[in-house]
Amino acid sequence: MAADKQNDAKVSLMEENKENLPDGGLGLEILQIIKESQQQHGLRHGDYQRYRGYCSRRLRRLRKTLGFKMGNRHKFVGKKVTVEMLSDNRYLLLVLMEAERAWSYAMQLKQEANTEPRKRFHLLSRLRKAAKHSEKLEKLCESPRVDAKTKLEAQAYTAYLTGMVEFELQEWKQAMEAFNKCKTIYEKLASAFTEDLAVLYRQRVDEISPNIRYCAYNIGDQNAINDLMQMRLTGGGGGMMAEKLEALITQARTKQAATMSEVEWRGRTVPVKIDKARVFLLGLADNEAAIAQAANEETKEHLYETLLAECRDTIQAVKEELKTEAKQRERSSDGDTGKVSNLQYLHSYLTYIKLCTLVKRNESMAHTLQAKLKEPEADESKRGPRPQDLIRLYDIILQSLAELSTLQGLEDDHTFQKEVSLKTLVYKAYRCFFIAQSYVLVKKWSEALVLYERVLKYAKEVQSKAKSLNNSLKDLPDVQELIAEVNAEKYSLQAAAILGAMLSSPHFFFTQPLCDHLETFRFDPSLVGKQPSLVQFPPDFQPIPCKPLFFDLALNHVAFPPLDDKVEQKGKGGLTGYIKGIFGFGS
Repeated sequence: MAADKQNDAKVSLMEENKENLPDGGLGLEILQIIKESQQQHGLRHGDYQRYRGYCSRRLRRLRKTLGFKMGNRHKFVGKKVTVEMLSDNRYLLLVLMEAERAWSYAMQLKQEANTEPRKRFHLLSRLRKAAKHSEKLEKLCESPRVDAKTKLEAQAYTAYLTGMVEFELQEWKQAMEAFNKCKTIYEKLASAFTEDLAVLYRQRVDEISPNIRYCAYNIGDQNAINDLMQMRLTGGGGGMMAEKLEALITQARTKQAATMSEVEWRGRTVPVKIDKARVFLLGLADNEAAIAQAANEETKEHLYETLLAECRDTIQAVKEELKTEAKQRERSSDGDTGKVSNLQYLHSYLTYIKLCTLVKRNESMAHTLQAKLKEPEADESKRGPRPQDLIRLYDIILQSLAELSTLQGLEDDHTFQKEVSLKTLVYKAYRCFFIAQSYVLVKKWSEALVLYERVLKYAKEVQSKAKSLNNSLKDLPDVQELIAEVNAEKYSLQAAAILGAMLSSPHFFFTQPLCDHLETFRFDPSLVGKQPSLVQFPPDFQPIPCKPLFFDLALNHVAFPPLDDKVEQKGKGGLTGYIKGIFGFGS
């Protein structure tokens, strides 16, 4: 709530400065306002309900500020914004927020319509309401009080929402015309204004381009499917368009799946009778090619997740058929229970695809983390990747490989078991390497050195076994590079261990100043610090001879001569003498 009021205060300040502008000077940054509001209030995480609540609160504040209330608490009195009211651009903002509120509610209902199809009717109603508000905004902007830029932005916004309505109604031609109009306006605006605003307009053009190509495909342009696939590789077409695109790809594969009847794997041909398995296997090569051509790591991760989700659904469908087959075997007494059935072998093949995809995905993530691990940390306050993160990834890879070796139907395939064993050794070596690096970070040199030796042992074992399996190391990390890196790390580790032992020795650091050992090298870190120990100041105290003490021991035994005759004797004067002495008569 506090963030809402702070953003409204900024907008109100701009609006007050424009309130008394002459005719043709009233303006509103429509696209910039809605993009900032959407990013700050939920749409960064796809939370349309939160954004809808923000629009409602902002509408209430705007009506209160403008004195444009719809009646009171007892009675509703509808009001409409007219051209005569356009002394303040907040009236335009009021209509814009009404359109955004209806649009966000429609998008919220679209998310809920996946499980509740009846909500689709309410969705269409709210989309039409949003388009109606946008048309009202466009008519208001036709006033001569509004500048040309705001008029164009209002036209583009109306075309966008109109296209969204037609897109949901599957009126492809009308939707394409509306989206093309929106795209043309934003392209013109991008070429006419500064780079900051141009980036915003180009982003909107990129958002609606997949919708245009999808409409073109549904109209009959078969070449548009290639553009849509390319947009999928680059991560374009998020949200609603991504769902449409996935449905389109699945539909195209379903048409081709009728021609697929069997699949061959490791020398055995297996019939494929389940439609879901046919569709998945038919698109497997395309999915793998899309992953290889992905523009960035985020897109690649999304494609991996999509492939894994499809694979899990296919495996679940095969499991259901396996249950039916098991019941039929129980009923028939003459069935051969010792041989792996075709359906079970197909299940093993799909599980193999899933586990291999998991290994490739985690290996891709490990490569990304390794590259970040070698980069210097730009911001020390943020936590960067650690070797422990890579250890976890290699643990998951090893777990997947352990499951591969237990697949049904492949227990007697010695070549397959050797390949899995070889891959396990490679990933064990990498896991051991990053465990050693985690020990290096905490300065446990001896443990790290032992683990580096274990890495070399695994790597040499891989090299010796790989001679009989030449094709098994194609998709694996290069072991030779790992050996070279371990050897380099070992030398630096040994030097660090020796230096660490010297630093931990109590006799290593010398506190003597430099002037006392000019001819002898001694490691003293204080010499390169802010207070180098060059000379000792103040100097140390040195012992000096003390002043002797004389004791006169003979004094007690010496008899001095009498001096009575030389000392004046005073007589006794009595009271008279005392009185004379007081007044000075006796002196």
